[in-house]
Amino acid sequence: MTRVVDFDYFFVRKVLLTKYSYAFVVMPGGFGTLDELFETLTLIQTGTVHQFPVVIMGKEYYKDVHEMIHKMIEEKTISPNDHHLIKFTDDPAEAIEHIRHYIRKNYKVLRKAWWLGEW
Repeated sequence: MTRVVDFDYFFVRKVLLTKYSYAFVVMPGGFGTLDELFETLTLIQTGTVHQFPVVIMGKEYYKDVHEMIHKMIEEKTISPNDHHLIKFTDDPAEAIEHIRHYIRKNYKVLRKAWWLGEW
């Protein structure tokens, strides 16, 4: 991150972080982290966001979330295809490769982003 941006409202932060991101890396956290994680997964599931990789760092910390995702697939409340964009890992190199795979395949990364004044 090269620029700091402060937000007065949580929902604005979530919208802008999703809009200007190519991937999410989720670290161990609390309710806000889970809120952002599941909102992002819902955007992927509904097709609002396409080919957006999510890396969840902390396999032991998030093992119950991982099990719940498998349970939802078994119960057919989410599609098995929803799971392939999520990478549970503790290895930073594995996380980076997962993200690079989707960026190389789906995006042309531009250096210029004018909305927040970055160059």
